[in-house]
Parts: sequence; C-alpha cells; structure tokens
Amino acid sequence: MVKNLERENIRKIQGLMFRCSAGCREDSHASMQQVHHCIERCHMPLAQAQSLVTSELGKFQDRLSRCTMHCNDKAKDSIDAGSKEPQVRRQLESCVTKCVDDHMNLIPTMTRKMKESLSSVGK
Repeated sequence: MVKNLERENIRKIQGLMFRCSAGCREDSHASMQQVHHCIERCHMPLAQAQSLVTSELGKFQDRLSRCTMHCNDKAKDSIDAGSKEPQVRRQLESCVTKCVDDHMNLIPTMTRKMKESLSSVGK
C-alpha cells in the first residue's frame, strides 16, 4: 500500500517540486534570499504529503497496538482468574488474529482516504 502511494502519488508531488524548484532559479533578477524562499515554497507540498502519510500510518499502528494490548490484558485477566495457560494462549492468539484481520480490512479505506488527501496537496 505504501509503495503504491509512493509510486502513484508522492512521485508526482516530487516531480512538481523539482520542476518548481528549477523554475525558481530562472529569475535572474531574484536575490539569493528570494530564490531560497521560492524553493522552500516548492518543497511545502511534498512535506505536507509526507507528514500526512506518516500521521495516518502512525494512527493505524496505534490502533492496532491498542487492540493487541487489549488482548494481552484479557489474557492476563484470564490467567489471574485461574484459566490454564494453553487455553489462555489460544484465546490470545485468536484475539490477536482478529485484531490483525480487522485492521487489514481497514487498509483499503485508509488508502483511499490518503489518496484523496494527497490529490489535494499543493492545490
């Protein structure tokens, strides 16, 4: 999913950034500071895009982590209540598998949301 986003969205933004930055150097009357500010403005959409992807992936990882921590808590509670280790291990594995499956099902929606957001970056 990340490779696909990079290939289809981020590279386009990178291309625009490089072309924009090259254009900043075309004005022979611009001061060095003006050229520098122009280049900084050209880099902003890429920085926004990278920040957006990093943030969304971080949220996804946090949600998955919270789900697996919930499974660990349930397993600890079962052990404390006297359940046998093999039974608790099966419950833990089942719970974690459900977390992973549930979160895998979120990936298409998350990807669509990021693509929509990336398409509006820099516009």
